[in-house]
Amino acid sequence: MEHNGIIRSRAYSRAGFVGNPSDGYFGKTISFTFSNFYAETVMYEAPRLELLPNRRDLAIYKNLDHLEQHIRECGYYGGIRLLQASLKRFLIYCREKDIDLGERVFAMRYFSNIPHHVGMAGSSAIITACFRGLMQFYGVDIAKEQLANIILSVETEELGIGAGLQDRVAQVYQGLTFMDFDQETMEQKGHGIYEPLESSLLPNVYIAYKRELSEGSEVFHNDIRARYNMGEEAVVEAMQAWAELADLVRVALLSGDRDAIGPLLNENFDMRRSIYEIHPDNIEMVDAARSTGASAKFTGSGGAIVGTYAGEDCFSELKHTLEPMGIVVLKPNII
Repeated sequence: MEHNGIIRSRAYSRAGFVGNPSDGYFGKTISFTFSNFYAETVMYEAPRLELLPNRRDLAIYKNLDHLEQHIRECGYYGGIRLLQASLKRFLIYCREKDIDLGERVFAMRYFSNIPHHVGMAGSSAIITACFRGLMQFYGVDIAKEQLANIILSVETEELGIGAGLQDRVAQVYQGLTFMDFDQETMEQKGHGIYEPLESSLLPNVYIAYKRELSEGSEVFHNDIRARYNMGEEAVVEAMQAWAELADLVRVALLSGDRDAIGPLLNENFDMRRSIYEIHPDNIEMVDAARSTGASAKFTGSGGAIVGTYAGEDCFSELKHTLEPMGIVVLKPNII
């Protein structure tokens, strides 16, 4: 969106609906984006290139307690590094494609209200919004499947953060997306098979999160990667089973069998619980949600859950049960 020479670009929070975390292991997933939370970049032509800090980049504090609170909420790393790495990757892409960016430069600031480190893809949303702004500012078109790869490389290659393609594909395509990361296809084409689905196919879904449970996905995924690379049977089989769950949910969505979906989501989490070390508070949140008759699984790496519910009475019971635990419950506006 552009107004008076100002370019505003957004990317939305993402919920891994089923199949995760198999996306980084040649698996299959279904995800959706929702506009309840978003990241935005604002850029405009300027005499020099300038990246303006956000509150996440705060370096002045009232006292030590304030510093501790800021670290607890925002982590040790701000968002400027995400913009820097994005700009570098964008430049590399344009050089490789012999795209002349000319002499124009810009000032850019960013904003995000996506809860930090709860598995809603907050970091990749900032990067995706940044790329959308850059593409519009310089008039550069990048195919969606290729754009998702570049956005992933910002985190994995520039910043050394362990991540998979799911979040980036979901945020580039937006809405409800089925993703097949078949190894042969990935090696031949450099990307997976991505199928947008109508969000109207979904049953009633909810999102719930508790910020205090935050844990960076770069920490969360490392051990499983090593165990997978060593060929640990339970981990390899789980990745295959999660992919099969994504297939089953896709079939249920397309056939209108909404009642079949909740148990498959529960199975996704139960399998995760069998091979992952999961924080007891996360397990408590899942169990509490399920006690209302809803299904529940992680949206990503922990701290937030997604699930299905039967109707308004069940949703009211979800709020009644989870909110006293300090958990926010909402209906996602899928976009």
